[in-house]
Amino acid sequence: RLTLEIERRVYSLLNKPRGVLTTNYDPAGRPRVVDIMKGVTQRLFSVGRLDQDSEGLLLLTNDGELANKLAHPRYEVPKTYVVQVAGRPTAEDMAKMRKGVYLSEGRVAVDNVRKVGTRGRSMLLEVVLSEGRNREIRRLLARLGHKVMRLQRTAIGPISDRNLQPGEYRKLRPEEVEALRKPARKSRPPHKKSPAAHP
Repeated sequence: RLTLEIERRVYSLLNKPRGVLTTNYDPAGRPRVVDIMKGVTQRLFSVGRLDQDSEGLLLLTNDGELANKLAHPRYEVPKTYVVQVAGRPTAEDMAKMRKGVYLSEGRVAVDNVRKVGTRGRSMLLEVVLSEGRNREIRRLLARLGHKVMRLQRTAIGPISDRNLQPGEYRKLRPEEVEALRKPARKSRPPHKKSPAAHP
């Protein structure tokens, strides 16, 4: 008798520490997200990468359909970041970020940006981005003359968790999975032509 085993769906939220890679393979042997997810036997996809120097919330799932929808620019799932930048970006700088700044591949803009605090000679910004090109936030701020000192993703769509410590992960609650499916069902034509990548 032939039996087909249906793989159980896994939806996990990880607080990725700085210095950890989202790739499943690294010949240099650096720490990876999959090394943190001990006891998980399913092959998981990361939804929207975070580069090695970035930290914060990362969604991991073996639901390929949902992962593709959430990562695709046309679905415009907002992701929220707290960014510590050297210097003090002005209101004009932030207006330029909203309006768009030209990088090598074209105009890049954020959904919203606001000041949330200061730390010494640096400033803390909250940046909301629906479409992430490769290291977009870092490159955008560098073009305006401000180096990113720290970049932390604090929310993916409606999902956030301030109690999740770096290196910790938890299963998403059923209502959180359903909340992620809702924006994935509503798509709009892409206004920029670019693949989803890590900011």
